Amino acid sequence: MDRTRRHLILAAGAGALSSSFPALGQTYPARPVKLVSPYGPGGSNDFSARLLAQSLSQKYGQQFVVENKPGAGNRVANEQVARATPDGYTLLWAAAPFAINSASGVPERYDIHKDFVRIGPHVVGPIFLIVNAQSPVRSVADFVRMAREKPGGATFASPGAGSGPHLTGELFGVEAKFKPTTVHFRGDSTAYTELLAGRVDATLTAITTALPYVKAGKLRVLAVASEQRSPVFPDAPTFAEQGFPGVVGYGWFGLLAPAGVPAAYAKQLNRDANAALSDPQIANKLVEFGLQPHPESSEAFSAFIDREVQKWTALVRKTGIVLE
Repeated sequence: MDRTRRHLILAAGAGALSSSFPALGQTYPARPVKLVSPYGPGGSNDFSARLLAQSLSQKYGQQFVVENKPGAGNRVANEQVARATPDGYTLLWAAAPFAINSASGVPERYDIHKDFVRIGPHVVGPIFLIVNAQSPVRSVADFVRMAREKPGGATFASPGAGSGPHLTGELFGVEAKFKPTTVHFRGDSTAYTELLAGRVDATLTAITTALPYVKAGKLRVLAVASEQRSPVFPDAPTFAEQGFPGVVGYGWFGLLAPAGVPAAYAKQLNRDANAALSDPQIANKLVEFGLQPHPESSEAFSAFIDREVQKWTALVRKTGIVLE
C-alpha cells in the first residue's frame, strides 16, 4: 500500500473515532440542552423537570430548556428522544409509563432496553389510597371488606389509563382479592372532583391536589403504596403495615438519553443531577409538590426500571389488562 493511501485510511479512521467520542478538553455542555417532558405544562413531571433544568442551567452556564411533548401515553416524547442525535443535547425526563407500556405490550417504535441510556437519578410520586370523609371506611381492612362485599367491587378514580395509579389499583385488587373497577379521568384534579361528589369509592393517586380537602376534613387518607412511609404525608401508614406488603406502586420520573451518548457526559449528568436533587431547597420544593427525590447511581436507576418492568409484566399477565 502506498504511503498516501495509508495516510488517507488512517485519517478516516481517526475521524470516525473522534465523531463518536467527546474531544479531549471539550466542555459539556457547550450550547443549550433540551430536556423533553412527556406531559403538558403544570403537572408534577413538568414541575420537577423545570426544577432540575434550572439547577443544571445555573451549574453549567448553559440553558436546559424543558420541551413539553405529551401524547400517546408518553410514547411521543420517548420516541423523539430515542431517535435524537446521541450528543448529550437531547435528554428525556421519563415517567412511569416508560416501563408500564413496555410491560403491557403496547406497540412502541423504540426499545426501552436498547435505544436509551439510563442516566438517573429519579424522583417518586407516592400513591395514596384516599376515600371521601363521609365513608365509613377507616382502614385498608375496612376498604377490602367493603370491596369484597359490594356488587361489582370497588370503584377507583384514576388520572389516566396506563398510569402508575391505574396499575397500582389493579395490583391492590389482586393482592386483596377483590374486583377493582377503574374510571379514568384527565389528571388528579378531575379524579378528586368525582371522589368529593361521592361517585367513586376511592382514588389511588398523588396526594397534592387532595391535601386542602384532607385538611378540611372532606377526604380521608388510608394508606400509601410505598415501601416506607412518605415524607409527603407521613401520617399515612403503608399497605404493608396494614397487612398487604405486595401493594407497592408509584409515579416516577427519571433522566435518560438516547443510546450512544458519550459515557463521560452521562457520568457528568448523573453526578450533577444527583447534586441538584440533594440540595435541601430543591428537595423541600419537591416534597411540597408531592414528590420524593432519589439520588442514585446510573446502575441503581437502571435496576429500578427493570424491577418496574418485571412487576407490571407479572400483573398484566395475571389480570389480562389491555392498554392501547
